[in-house]
Amino acid sequence: MPDDIPLALSYDDVMLVPQRSTIRSRSDVDTSTRLTRNVRIAMPIVAANMDTVCESAMGIAMARAGGIGIIHRFLSVEEQAAQVRRVKRAEAKIIEDPHTVAATQTLAEARRVMVDRGVSGLVVVDQGRLAGMLTRRDVEMADGAVTVAEAMTPRERLAVGARGISSPEALARMREARVEKLPLVDDDGGVAGLVTMKDLLLLEQRPEASTDARGRLSVGAAIGVRGDYIERATALAEAGADVLVLDIAHGHAEHAIAAIDVVKRAVPGVDIIAGNVATAEGARDLAEAGADAVKVGVGPGSVCTTRLVAGVGVPQLTAVMRCAAACAEFNVPVIADGGVRYPGDVAKAIAGGAESVMLGGLLAGTPESPGVAVVRDGRRVKVFRGMASAPAAEARRGVEEQGEEEFTPVVPEGVETVVPLREPAADVVRTMVGGLRSGMSYSDAHTIREMNARGRFVRITPAGLSESHPHGAR
Repeated sequence: MPDDIPLALSYDDVMLVPQRSTIRSRSDVDTSTRLTRNVRIAMPIVAANMDTVCESAMGIAMARAGGIGIIHRFLSVEEQAAQVRRVKRAEAKIIEDPHTVAATQTLAEARRVMVDRGVSGLVVVDQGRLAGMLTRRDVEMADGAVTVAEAMTPRERLAVGARGISSPEALARMREARVEKLPLVDDDGGVAGLVTMKDLLLLEQRPEASTDARGRLSVGAAIGVRGDYIERATALAEAGADVLVLDIAHGHAEHAIAAIDVVKRAVPGVDIIAGNVATAEGARDLAEAGADAVKVGVGPGSVCTTRLVAGVGVPQLTAVMRCAAACAEFNVPVIADGGVRYPGDVAKAIAGGAESVMLGGLLAGTPESPGVAVVRDGRRVKVFRGMASAPAAEARRGVEEQGEEEFTPVVPEGVETVVPLREPAADVVRTMVGGLRSGMSYSDAHTIREMNARGRFVRITPAGLSESHPHGAR
């Protein structure tokens, strides 16, 4: 064993050095970035694939705010795919496969479809052709009607668009007809899609939203590297997932590296994020294997105890810097996962070479995180737990025993806690990105890539860290 043990640093060990800057306002910087080689997001913030952090509600909120959410994998294949579809259907320029109901079905059946799918309207079809539209208002106002045909607005009274209609044309058509939904038909009268005024207005109001080429909100999903992971990957890709995350604690393992090629062959065209790693060697091996982004962080999470239980890890800033340097050789972006407590930590992670930052604890407790708020000691709180904690492992057992993979009992490397109910996820993103913007302006960095290149650090002492926090206030 060598005597010269190298020094490794965390975010608290350094500060960014202010530099002469040409930036006049924080609003002048561009925070758009690469999540992976081929997927871009407007804000470099990613919701962690944890079961107390990200399901569809968080995925929708994150994409609308300009970031992205990664749906955790501790659901059945069908449930996880449904979560992805829910995000993809939340907004779109054109809903290419709208929910339908037959004209002969009962209103009770149609009402159940609306509730189950979370939609306010259904396209009515008769032998595949457009027969009408049924809205929630039609159902509520249906005096004595029993079937869909009796309550719907029939085809001849509908405003209809042709396949391929542009967004401005569709919006003008709906405004002219004073309707909120515009069904689209092909030359034979078959249903070709649906445009809603709500979606088009939302897309206009939020140009920073993370969307795919079809205007649908972007979302990622996690998979394992054993058991039914190929079936899961295929189902998630079919549901519309923009990226897949190979979710494994030790990403620098032979089976994790081998899984990259297997998954890329199974779902060509979907980018793969691999990790987690904490060394240049680990990052390089994943990039060489074909990963489209590398997730960095072993043990820095607020509810992770890997460093205490296993004695393994690398302080996060050093891990990010070394992995980013290794991945730069392959033009593969790095996602800094864990260790962020303050907005300034996001700026430090980006200056260290990361192109985006994954958050867990800071998004737990938001209204969009999974779980129900409860009152403890007079405070409204939500449960937050590490995915290697004992409660999470027990919850995983049900999924894994149903075919995900063989469940293997392990010593817990995480804890479960409660966090106070906090502001919406969009506000958390805004706060984190606001700090990043300030850090970029101090560093004369107009873009994320400039921040990667221009950020300069100084190491500080415990006294320097104490000086950095509010002190002396009475």
